[in-house]
Amino acid sequence: MKKKMPRSIEASAPILVTMGEPAGVGPEVAIAAFHALGGQAGGRPLRLVGDPDVFRACGAVPDAALMATRAVAAKRAAGKPDPANALAVTEAIETAVDMAEKGAAAAIVTAPIHKASMIAGGFSFPGHTEFLQSITGADRAAMMLVGGGLRVVPLTIHMALREVPAAITTVAVVETGEVVLAALKRDFAIAKPRLAVAGLNPHAGESGELGKEDAAHIAPAVEALRAGGHDVRGPLSADSMFHAEARARYDAALCMYHDQALIPIKMLAFWEGVNVTLGLPIVRTSPDHGTALDIAGTGKADPRSMIAAIELAAEIADARG
Repeated sequence: MKKKMPRSIEASAPILVTMGEPAGVGPEVAIAAFHALGGQAGGRPLRLVGDPDVFRACGAVPDAALMATRAVAAKRAAGKPDPANALAVTEAIETAVDMAEKGAAAAIVTAPIHKASMIAGGFSFPGHTEFLQSITGADRAAMMLVGGGLRVVPLTIHMALREVPAAITTVAVVETGEVVLAALKRDFAIAKPRLAVAGLNPHAGESGELGKEDAAHIAPAVEALRAGGHDVRGPLSADSMFHAEARARYDAALCMYHDQALIPIKMLAFWEGVNVTLGLPIVRTSPDHGTALDIAGTGKADPRSMIAAIELAAEIADARG
C-alpha cells in the first residue's frame, strides 16, 4: 500500500472524537470530556463523530458539535454490543482519519471499540492500531501508553503469549525502536530521546540460561540502534525497569509483549493513561481503557482518561506544527 502523506493542518481544524462501541462507555465519556473541557482543547474545537443518536442517548450535546456519518447504529442497548453496529463504528473512524489526512482535523481521539463484536460484524483487524496502520498506509505503527510520568511501547500487541517469542526479531525491534525515537522527537519535543529496551525472559535471559531470544535478537537490535547514534539501553531485566529511579533514566520503554508494558502503566495511571499510535501520518490518541460494558449506562464511567487523551492529542498536534 502506498504511504499517504499528511497535509498541513488547517489553523481552525478541530479535534475529532469517534463514537466507538455504541453499547459501551465510549460515547458517555466523550460527552463528559466535551463538557469538562468546555468543547475545546488547545484552542481547537471538539467534534464528536458517529451516529448522533448514540451520542444523544448518552447526554446532552450541542448539535454543532456532532458530525454525522452515513452509517447509523442500531438502537443503543447499554452493555449489549451488537455486531450489526460494526459498520457504523468503522465508518466513524474512517471519516475522522480521512479528515485528518486532508488537514481538516488536527487530531483524532478514538473511543474504545468492542473487538469481539466488531470481528463478528466483519471487522478483520485485531484492534484500532492495526486498522489505522492499514488505512493510513503507515509502514509500521506502534502503540504507546502514556501516564504517570511513564511512556511504554509493547513490541507485540494483541497476540497470544505463546506466539510472542517467534515475533521478536532483530528487524522488528530496530524498526519499532526507530518509530519510538522519532516520535519522542516529533511528538514529545525531546531533542535527545533515551530508550530502554526490555528483555523477553527473566533477567533478560540470564546469559542464555533462561532463554535465547534476548541475546540472539534483542541485543543485536540495541547495538544497531546505538550504531545509528541513538541513546538506547538493553536488553534490561523487566522486573527492575519500572521503579522511580529506573524510570528517571529513560524517556520511553520498549517492551516485548502486551502485559509487560501495560501492567506498570496501569499501576501508575489507571484512570488517566492514554494510548498514542506512533508512526502514523496523523495524530491519534485514545483512552487507555475498554468498553466497560458492565457499567455502561449506569453513570459510573470515569472520563479522566478520555480527557487526558484529548489534551494529549492537542499537545501533539501543536508539537507537529
